[in-house]
Amino acid sequence: MLITRRVEFSASHSCYSPQLSEEENRALYGESAGSRGHGHNYVLEVTLEGEPDPLTGMIFDLKRLKHVVNREVVEPMDHRHLNHEVPPFDRVIPTAENLVREIWRRLEPHLRLPNGRLHTLRLYETSDLYVDYAGEDA
Repeated sequence: MLITRRVEFSASHSCYSPQLSEEENRALYGESAGSRGHGHNYVLEVTLEGEPDPLTGMIFDLKRLKHVVNREVVEPMDHRHLNHEVPPFDRVIPTAENLVREIWRRLEPHLRLPNGRLHTLRLYETSDLYVDYAGEDA
């Protein structure tokens, strides 16, 4: 069984590789490449997989899940410039792919359940662009 909680946060980022020339960065990342950056209203879907506990009827307490996601993701990232305010993005390009991998790293230790596990993350950067991630072992 799968259960999903959705949260939203806003953040800005710059996509720029110091290993590429300015021209190569613009060709790869577009006009917004560089230190100024641009922002997104991200939507994160956190999906847990498991069997409902016979006593509670739940895979996981959804109020607790909301608290974990807010503490580990929303509070440190909301209304921040990821490159300048949220490690490891001072040294890792904050693409949607790298961002969802970092979010997994932050959430997974808190979502090791007796009757389930973190199954997937889906991060929408825009309404028509998202990344699905299921961890390194999936």
